Amino acid sequence: MTWAIFAVGAALSWGIYGAMLHQGQMELGSPAQRGLRALLCVGLAYFLIGVIVPVAGLASQGQLKMEGFSSKGATLATVAGALGAIGAACIIWAFKSGGVPNYVMPLVFGGAPVINVLVTMYLHPPKSAVNPLLYVGMLLVVLGASLVLYFRPQS
Repeated sequence: MTWAIFAVGAALSWGIYGAMLHQGQMELGSPAQRGLRALLCVGLAYFLIGVIVPVAGLASQGQLKMEGFSSKGATLATVAGALGAIGAACIIWAFKSGGVPNYVMPLVFGGAPVINVLVTMYLHPPKSAVNPLLYVGMLLVVLGASLVLYFRPQS
């Protein structure tokens, strides 16, 4: 059940992410510079949390060696990290292009689960027929994101 605590932590972090990023981006100089400056700050955070912490943790356990790092695993994990960074960049550029968190984030977080299920089903085909309610759920996610956008509070 520990996984649920971490899942809630991710939801809280990512739920706050867009609003915090937009607010920070607006404070980073002229509009022409904000996007890349915000991306630099996000990259610094990725570096601190995604590089320094695991290096320190592995080193403290005496596990900072290449054995156990398969090339396939390292490649896939690096591509996944790049996709995360690309997503962050896309959110930053959506804000830079006039989008606001009330619009951008429901689209991102409404679309991401549907895309995740479809890609996962492609990579790991279901062993039995897919329950049609899965597709109803996907439709409800899209409908829910649309309702959030339509009824968002005006700021």
